[in-house]
Amino acid sequence: MSDSEKCPQKCSFISEKTVHKGKWVQLSEITYEDPNGVKRVWESVERTTRCPGSNVDAVEIIPILKRLLHYECLVLVEQYRPPLKACTLEFPAGLVDKNESPQQAAIRELKEETGYTAQIKHTSPVTCIEPGIGNSAIRLFTCEIDGDDPVNLNPKPQLEDTEFAEVVTIPLNDLLSKLNEFSANEVVIESKLYTYAIGLTVGKQKQKQCEPDSR
Repeated sequence: MSDSEKCPQKCSFISEKTVHKGKWVQLSEITYEDPNGVKRVWESVERTTRCPGSNVDAVEIIPILKRLLHYECLVLVEQYRPPLKACTLEFPAGLVDKNESPQQAAIRELKEETGYTAQIKHTSPVTCIEPGIGNSAIRLFTCEIDGDDPVNLNPKPQLEDTEFAEVVTIPLNDLLSKLNEFSANEVVIESKLYTYAIGLTVGKQKQKQCEPDSR
């Protein structure tokens, strides 16, 4: 690892204790030493469901729906999230089950939440979510859905009894403006999804700047 890839300041983990443990999450106190040699305590929220030996809790899927004579679309999920007391618009996602690889979890969760079958095109490294609050880690999977495949002509989600979600498809070429419309209607947009939309928009702008002038 080069100097530019290292943490700028060295801290040392000392200990961790569980303050409260629920069914799905637990509150912990982490004691560590800062770069000045001072011992500090950090409150952390952690999932209780991570499988032994795994370095991720969950997977998120970026599913791109491709159909003949149609714009490419992103397949998303709108659902109520009790912690936010509001509906959200998100990438399909879910926890990795026991004896299941993240890749298998991605294909399963996409099928359960949207009804679609897809092929994985790209896998991210382990990424973190809100590292100032907890240790939740995921892998992101970019998947391609063949909308003309017979298995995807009439997709039916297979939700659990406790899940209440709707599938939303948005053309990629209009993603950012559509997300802003959802936000204006008090739907909270997942930050990774909004960042993805910004990336697409900036990429298109750069591409136009690089195109030769046809005049």
